[in-house]
Amino acid sequence: MINPLLSIIQNSPTKFLKPPLSFVSRQQQEQRQRKNNNTLFTVDTKPRRATTFACLSISRRRNNDGGVSESGETAARFEQVGGKKAISILCGLGYWVQGSRCFPWLALNFHMVHTLALQPSTLQLVQYSCLLPMVAKPLYGVLSDVLYIGSGRRVPYIAIGAFLQVLAWGSMGIFQGAREVLPSLIAFVLLSNLGASITEVAKDALVAEYGLRYRINGLQSYALMASAAGGVLGNLLGGYLLLTAPPKFSFLVFSGLLALQLVVSLSSKEESFDLPRIVETSSVLDSVKKQLSNLTQAIQADEISQPLIWAAVSIAMVPLLSGSVFCYQTQVLNLEPSVIGSSKVIGQLMLLGLTVVYDRYLKTLPMRPLIHIIQLSYGLSILLDFILVKQINLRLGISNEVYVLCFSSLAEILAQFKILPFAVRLASMCPRGCEGSVTSFLASALCLSQIVSAFLGVGLANLIGITSSNYSNLSSGILIQSLAALIPLCFLHFVPMSEPVIEKEGKRGISKRSRRNRRVGRVVDKEIVAYRRERESEETQR
Repeated sequence: MINPLLSIIQNSPTKFLKPPLSFVSRQQQEQRQRKNNNTLFTVDTKPRRATTFACLSISRRRNNDGGVSESGETAARFEQVGGKKAISILCGLGYWVQGSRCFPWLALNFHMVHTLALQPSTLQLVQYSCLLPMVAKPLYGVLSDVLYIGSGRRVPYIAIGAFLQVLAWGSMGIFQGAREVLPSLIAFVLLSNLGASITEVAKDALVAEYGLRYRINGLQSYALMASAAGGVLGNLLGGYLLLTAPPKFSFLVFSGLLALQLVVSLSSKEESFDLPRIVETSSVLDSVKKQLSNLTQAIQADEISQPLIWAAVSIAMVPLLSGSVFCYQTQVLNLEPSVIGSSKVIGQLMLLGLTVVYDRYLKTLPMRPLIHIIQLSYGLSILLDFILVKQINLRLGISNEVYVLCFSSLAEILAQFKILPFAVRLASMCPRGCEGSVTSFLASALCLSQIVSAFLGVGLANLIGITSSNYSNLSSGILIQSLAALIPLCFLHFVPMSEPVIEKEGKRGISKRSRRNRRVGRVVDKEIVAYRRERESEETQR
């Protein structure tokens, strides 16, 4: 991808062979002023608009004798910006409710298995076919980037998505035919996922735009923490509600949580976030076309496309057998809903802990070795289901309830945690005005990969003959799944070693001039090279 700063110089009719003295003195003065500061700053060579790309170079300066951690910097920076309370309530509650979606889905899975008597393959097919509205997330992201509703382009979409979810889950809780007739059930679940996808796109774009606006890196970690906290309460509440109430009660309770999110989003004012408003003079259709063109240009960059391809392929090539394992746990092992719900709670607690550790200690590590460890751990953790199916845990003196409670959700949690480094990377590289488009494209690609993975799992289950009355070959399918999860390690070179946009300064062995040139960009380096060549030619002539 051509550097936009370089293209500015190439298209300019004037060439500066010697760096201006005012430019050098100004840079040296800024260097002395920022010597002992721990701040974030950007250098722009051209005013940026929503439809043009520009390099964003964010540098952190640290004292060599110590300093605060990166997570401490993020928290301190967040305390100093405007609108933090409003956006914390809106997005914090939104991600918490998003994590709580496992609460009605647990009830829905039990309802489809016990009330509708679906086969394991059919259950998994219904689960992941209903995710199709989430594949269209880039369209919602483009609309959120260019189409204002009232005075906002993020908060109104959050409200629309929450309303659609209230309508879907409320209907399944109130009307018997909506939940006991499979076609109508699928229709309302599709409507629910449509609302959830619109809300998620708007929230992700708002967090990315807010982080870029105030130069705060890593807000996605806090978003995942809120989502994990919602998952803890949702699974804990859902497991025990199923023991005392029918699934429709869980649907109604979750509708109440969505109604609360709807009220909060309607009462929030996007102007309080102090985000720049994009002024477009063209029509909506032209703006959408231009935004799609910008999105295409952004994802074609190797820094974005290569890690995105690896993340999507590493999910899609692993055949998912979650439906078969769930039916095995409930129909063969006869585990109570409270046990399965509690296992999800422990999994969400592990995810919350991993997210905190990543935000404090792992965010500064090279990305490729970190993903290598996570993917390897994920492939090995799938074998925990193999131990359960073969009942090896009973030979070790561990009951099925305790084993499922402690180890059943580990593979699922590692699969979710693996996405966090990619989400942080892409959010920090979003061009201004394309936050919704880029983040929604990532979510859409990952969702499509999950659907492909689920369909491969359905095909594998049918191939080896897994049914509700025959789970003899389930262990073989788990082994195949584990081996498939290790294959992405062979093309790990697609994952970058480190973050190219976020640069740390203050390292020993790097001169002040090198750091100054790195902040300004390649153009400065090119001008200095030309200036040196001119001096060499003058000395030769002398």
